Amino acid sequence: MLTDAALKALKPQEKIYKVTDRDGMYVRVAPSGSLSFRLDYRLNGRRETVYLGKYGSGPSSDGLGSLPHGCQR
Repeated sequence: MLTDAALKALKPQEKIYKVTDRDGMYVRVAPSGSLSFRLDYRLNGRRETVYLGKYGSGPSSDGLGSLPHGCQR
């Protein structure tokens, strides 16, 4: 589960990498250290990706708390 503590523990690497959660949700970790929430889904057999926002840009201390209402679990 992508908790606040788990997100803070992620370290940047030389290349972009993903840390998956569930149901297509993941965090993309950039070499700069920025974390962005993304969601992969399938529509008509094609994989699509939705950018949900950056970690730390919202008022909530829980990374998922600042997501749009329909995206929260």
